[in-house]
Amino acid sequence: MSIVKGGSNWVVGDKFFNRQAELQILAERAQEGTHTLLTAPRRMGKTSLVRESLRRLEEGGEYETVFVDLEAASDPADAMAEIAAQSKYATSAWSRVKSLYRKSLEGLGERLETVTVASLQVHLRAGIAAGNRWRKGDELFSALADSDHPVLLAIDELPILINRLLRGSGEYITPEGKQLADEFLGWLRKNGQAHQGRVVIILSGSVGLEPILHRVGLSAQANIYQPLTLKPWNESVATECLKALADHYDIQLSIAVCREMCGRLRHLVPHHIQQFFDHMHEHLRREGRIRATKDDVAQVYTSEMLSVRGQVDMEHYEGRLRSVLGASEYRAALELLTEAAVSSGLLSNSAIERYRQHFEITKQPDEADDVVDEVLHLLEHDGYFEKQEDGYRFLSGLLEDWWLARHGRHFVSLQNR
Repeated sequence: MSIVKGGSNWVVGDKFFNRQAELQILAERAQEGTHTLLTAPRRMGKTSLVRESLRRLEEGGEYETVFVDLEAASDPADAMAEIAAQSKYATSAWSRVKSLYRKSLEGLGERLETVTVASLQVHLRAGIAAGNRWRKGDELFSALADSDHPVLLAIDELPILINRLLRGSGEYITPEGKQLADEFLGWLRKNGQAHQGRVVIILSGSVGLEPILHRVGLSAQANIYQPLTLKPWNESVATECLKALADHYDIQLSIAVCREMCGRLRHLVPHHIQQFFDHMHEHLRREGRIRATKDDVAQVYTSEMLSVRGQVDMEHYEGRLRSVLGASEYRAALELLTEAAVSSGLLSNSAIERYRQHFEITKQPDEADDVVDEVLHLLEHDGYFEKQEDGYRFLSGLLEDWWLARHGRHFVSLQNR
């Protein structure tokens, strides 16, 4: 067996590897009309799994599929317009959506079927205002439900939009933001229930939805979604992937070398496996060799995976925290992660207690009373830490090593300040 590199984007078809059990679960849930909340740390392959699942189910001819990315959406109207625009790729659904939004689309004339989704989104957005958005949204779901086949509606990066609604243009969650997020989630929940079996929703995102909703007491709005946790590969699957990649590119990775690569990463995130192989392949090519050794593993890990060149992808872990946390929570996350990194990967229970006292003293108005606990909840949910008897420990060896290199040099532990 051989496979080609997947790159940094999502993969489908011949590039898709493993996850047969999850594909079967999603297919069964589609048949049963069960809505799904897909959860996993970032780079675990959520988007690839969803897209490959949609591709296979659509190929079977029993479903129409709509994939929506809400990372750039700023309000409910943006989300609705994006759903409507992306239905362009679902023939029966699009015919009904076009009829629903015919006034907004009049200006496109004969160009309607050839314009980009981005242009469609702009025209569709113009017809949705604060006074009619929920009615327009209900009509949109009804149009999708009236399609010739059930519609699988995959909504990616919903947590990013919800967090944006909660905070508006500021750093803190506002009552108005909470109300708008509640209304939007309620709209989605109501339509998911009203059209169950005709529109099947799959939610996912690069940050967890549950910690965000837990923070503001809106967890009940997600109770129509059945969770599905995407776990890391085990060593056997990761090794199989590395060997399949090596076969395609005519290089030799022994079982011992594959295990050494897995041991460095520790938490076997599919993208990190692919990334490690990519760097190893290029290293061997520069060396004019085809056989990798354990020394090559150590060199590639240090000089590539942990280098400035390798930091672009890892910085996203930090960036996502910045995007979903308030100022004090983000500061707490940085300190807790760095404290663990400089302490051999462990944030001890005693260190956690010191930080609780520290952030209680420095707490600003409008900040959460339990900043440390809220942050730890998110860090555990989103795969930065795992809870152990003696505290919290980094799941990923790569993230731990990168965080230490990135933040550890000038960090002073709280007990030494």
